[in-house]
Amino acid sequence: MSSTASTASPQIGEGWKNALQEEFQKPYFQELKNFLTEEKQQIPVYPPGPLIFNAFNNTPFEDVKVVILGQDPYHGPGQANGLCFSVSTGIKHPPSLVNIFKEMQKDLNVPYPKSGDLTGWAKQGVLLLNTTLTVRQHAPASHQGKGWEEFTDAVIKTLSEKREGIVFILWGRHAQNKKPLIDMSKHFILEAAHPSPYSANGFFGCRHFSKANYMLMQSNQAPVNWINL
Repeated sequence: MSSTASTASPQIGEGWKNALQEEFQKPYFQELKNFLTEEKQQIPVYPPGPLIFNAFNNTPFEDVKVVILGQDPYHGPGQANGLCFSVSTGIKHPPSLVNIFKEMQKDLNVPYPKSGDLTGWAKQGVLLLNTTLTVRQHAPASHQGKGWEEFTDAVIKTLSEKREGIVFILWGRHAQNKKPLIDMSKHFILEAAHPSPYSANGFFGCRHFSKANYMLMQSNQAPVNWINL
């Protein structure tokens, strides 16, 4: 990140800025900005500064109807684009994304997508949220414990408190640890193993794409067109 401005609240949409204003003022967030500024001077950090809040800027607060939780951004050059599990068009699909698309293909009886860019989901109200929003190049988990988790926990709690009828899709133990932040009397939760090749046997067959749409329609919300990428 070229400056602390890259993580300042004005980079995030108005609805999110209003909902999360208190978080931006807390000491941990200032410490996180300082940490990122120092990191960027030493080593490449992904995603690029303008894309750190990409999930929020593609999915306004008032439009969120599905949340998919990831963990870290991809740590290879050109991969991370600020949406969990997503890569830009033309980038080879990472193994977890391959498995996500295979499950979608089988669940919905649709072709395997050519592009790995999930912006089309985000534009329809699917918040593609990593719990840690940055990472060092070639160093997975390198920015965990620096403050991002406190921020993204606040995102989940704020959505839970201020919105209704959101489908939270929790793949793997890391995402499922966030369940206590979600009011299950107001929202829906779908759980499965992580789509990583190490655990995909527990992921395949979850049918979360069709199940999420069923839940949305049950609460009078428009379903997601999952093949619109």
